[in-house]
Amino acid sequence: VLARTLAEAWPGDASRETLLRRAFRARHADESHRARLRVEMGRLRAELGALAEINATAAGFALTPIGAGEVVVLAPPVEEQHGAVLAFLADGESWSSSALAIALGASARTVQRALEELSAERKVQAIGRGRARRWMMPPVTGFPTVLLLPGPLPSD
Repeated sequence: VLARTLAEAWPGDASRETLLRRAFRARHADESHRARLRVEMGRLRAELGALAEINATAAGFALTPIGAGEVVVLAPPVEEQHGAVLAFLADGESWSSSALAIALGASARTVQRALEELSAERKVQAIGRGRARRWMMPPVTGFPTVLLLPGPLPSD
């Protein structure tokens, strides 16, 4: 979270308040939060090594790349609580909760809770009951299935 916050602020600096709020979810910074931020910045400096430097500024901290012209943030396409589950279901195939759990490397109960929450939000739908229950994304409304199929191949 700290590296991303610094990268998003690049070429400027990220304020200490922003870093504390995003990394530690601190509403009001006290001396213990500031000390914790200094420790974590030291750890991040060690992790970045020869890739970038982290410099303290009057307002906060700034990221300076070493040997690169710019900083780019690579973020997941969907940033929500159960984005990984939605990503697996986005292919249109139906998945069992146990298969999703194996694919995600999570417990079956964690995946079941995520699917129930997504179902309540109408982002996924269940088909079947018991062991035969499968989960999938709801069909896209407004597009007949026929329009999504490829057309006939041209004959010679």
